[in-house]
Amino acid sequence: MQEFLHYGYAGTSMDRVAATAGVSKPTVYSYFQDKEGLFQALVKYVAQARCAQVTGGEALQGDPKTVIRRLVSNAIEGEMQDVEYQNFVRLVAGESGRFPHLAQAFVENLTKPAVDQLTAYLSDHPELHLADPEATARILIGATVFFVLSQRVMHGESIMPMAPERLVDSLVDLVTRSHSH
Repeated sequence: MQEFLHYGYAGTSMDRVAATAGVSKPTVYSYFQDKEGLFQALVKYVAQARCAQVTGGEALQGDPKTVIRRLVSNAIEGEMQDVEYQNFVRLVAGESGRFPHLAQAFVENLTKPAVDQLTAYLSDHPELHLADPEATARILIGATVFFVLSQRVMHGESIMPMAPERLVDSLVDLVTRSHSH
């Protein structure tokens, strides 16, 4: 990942990747057919690691207030602390104009599974009285991503500071409010 983060997608060569990994170039090609294949594998790895960090490796089950609080808190905490992940998001966003398929790999492997998993969980809780569980899942994820982007990725913490707990509490309240009344 370091080669991509340092040189960007276009500037990364398989020669550099092999040298950094301490293996021969044919070894790299035996695992990944080309740079795009390597990047796709990297996106999948990052997606799996992020998913495990957010869910704690646990299935989404239980009380919605508890589950939503855990998911949003884990996502914010993990993304706020993981500078490498923040740089990876910058890389994907920055290269998306020239290489849209790279951004699509990110959406396919990270965003879509997260939305699908959260939508399924919310759909399994009719007591929440959600008109559109998928839209609600996108709102939760979108608010979380925006918080990290505006606070850390875009260096806005000193301009518009906000404690993560405020966002977590508000999101939990927004989604579960009708359930508690």
